[in-house]
Amino acid sequence: MLNFLPAPIIGFLSLAFYLINTLLWLAPILVFSLLKALFPFKVTQKVFSYLLDLMASNWVALNSVNQKLFTKMELDVSGLEELNMKDWYLVLANHQSWVDIVVIQRALHGKIPFLKFFLKKELIYVPIMGLAWWALDFPFMKRYSQSFLKKNPHLRGKDIETTRKACAKFKHKPVSVMSFIEGTRFTQAKHDKQNSPFKHLLKPKAGGIAFVLDAMSEHLTKIVDITIYYPDGVPNFVDFLCGRVKNVHIEVHTREISKEISGDYFNDRTYKIAFQKWLTQFWHDKDDRLEQLIEKNTIEHRKVE
Repeated sequence: MLNFLPAPIIGFLSLAFYLINTLLWLAPILVFSLLKALFPFKVTQKVFSYLLDLMASNWVALNSVNQKLFTKMELDVSGLEELNMKDWYLVLANHQSWVDIVVIQRALHGKIPFLKFFLKKELIYVPIMGLAWWALDFPFMKRYSQSFLKKNPHLRGKDIETTRKACAKFKHKPVSVMSFIEGTRFTQAKHDKQNSPFKHLLKPKAGGIAFVLDAMSEHLTKIVDITIYYPDGVPNFVDFLCGRVKNVHIEVHTREISKEISGDYFNDRTYKIAFQKWLTQFWHDKDDRLEQLIEKNTIEHRKVE
């Protein structure tokens, strides 16, 4: 443990570790990405996909070692006993900081398949990273706006079809797809501007998550509902690197994906209303859990004082 060092030095060493770890795994990932592109056969694609996921998982494992080496952060996680590596998951979480991503990766590492994020289809053309994301089977979404579809009605439904084809590879290989459905990090200013009906959350974006559920309806079986709480206040990434984040609470709740929450959100008005009602209740439940965590932390602080 090197957490006795001054915060600036910890921050520098921790950042260096993250960069070295990323470069260490990026090189073989890119090599195998090229091999995967050059040998587009079912067997080779499957083998390369497993190898690439293993490399990405090792990257996460070493990032976790970095955190344990340089910080005193206590990660309090509940609900992991319901998870396994053989299921197909949609992971939904509240979003407050970029730190959310690394602590979720650490908490879920080895408990569920490697986390993947839905990306816009255009991002596949980003130099180097686009190839890596494709090779790691990150699903690319093709979305048409309603105004575009009004001018091109023959393309209605093509975005779902394109994304569904991109997700076909998950039929035989368990996957975890991650989404922050608020669409952005929580701040009080954003909360006030939205006039959000939730005390600790921004409004969830129903359209995006409904699109994911529709596109991957044949593959996803369970929702992993993650609630993240920082007892000492929401940190930025510099705070995290310098070891100033002392405690993180994560509650994990797993639920089955029922047929009632999958449907054509953009063309079926009855389903759209029902889904919005389900998502609103889902988000109110998360808001209540955050309130309970805050109240519990407040009581514990009063006892210490």
